[in-house]
Amino acid sequence: MNIQWFPGHMTKAVRMMEENVALCNVLIYVIDARAVASCKNPVFDRLLNNKRVIYVFNKCDLVEKSDLDKWCKSFEAEGKTYVRAVGTSGECSQIVSAIKAIMSDVIDRYKAKGANKNIRAMVIGVPNSGKSTLINSMRKKASAITGDRPGVTRGKQWLALDSHIDLLDTPGTLWGKFENQTIAKHLAFIGSIRDDILDIADLAFEFVAEILKTYPDNLIERYSLESLVESPLEVLDQIAKARGFKLRGNEVDYDRTAKAIIDDFRKGRLGKIMLEKYERMILQNI
Repeated sequence: MNIQWFPGHMTKAVRMMEENVALCNVLIYVIDARAVASCKNPVFDRLLNNKRVIYVFNKCDLVEKSDLDKWCKSFEAEGKTYVRAVGTSGECSQIVSAIKAIMSDVIDRYKAKGANKNIRAMVIGVPNSGKSTLINSMRKKASAITGDRPGVTRGKQWLALDSHIDLLDTPGTLWGKFENQTIAKHLAFIGSIRDDILDIADLAFEFVAEILKTYPDNLIERYSLESLVESPLEVLDQIAKARGFKLRGNEVDYDRTAKAIIDDFRKGRLGKIMLEKYERMILQNI
């Protein structure tokens, strides 16, 4: 399958971010921990110039700590500031602390003059990376619009974090063309690409083909299978049989099976799965 998706509102979103980045002191770059490399949007590179950046590994409860540690060490080696977070936990004070720490020299300089510095932070990331959920957790209330599908946030939203920090929530944004289809598939798996432009059965086939090589035991445990065959299509048949997903005539309901598998992955019901382990991405130069 070939995946391409760049709706018109994303062009407007990129333009809006470029127009507003000069107003911001720091960028909060949200990354889904399951697909770190794929969540690094090349379009954002233009925003990062001469800006302080805090990388937030979100949804880190959905991956093994040891796997994420390797990505964290690589960011440390590059001198990048990062924090780990679970946006849905309702506790993201570590991001607030990171904002104050990275801006401490500026804050102290203003304090020395008897003034307070109002910090403005722009929150960026690919669709469905959890930006708005993180903002709501930081603010301890639901103000930013959230959803478990891409494209929920369409325009900019300025939100006060406290009396000295303002956050700019921005629409999740991809880039114009996916040259690497592995990246495209991983973004589709985590929900960064709208499901209604995809063939969900093909997507589940691609997902199962990958997970068979990396996390076969997760499939066995989740769907109570005795063993796995090597063919992704036959695994779909096994799962459909285990769940009773049949059409009239006893044919396999591939659409229902596919939706269940993808939803199970996105909701963490398949266990902790990192699609992009650091060492594998380095070997593939992604």
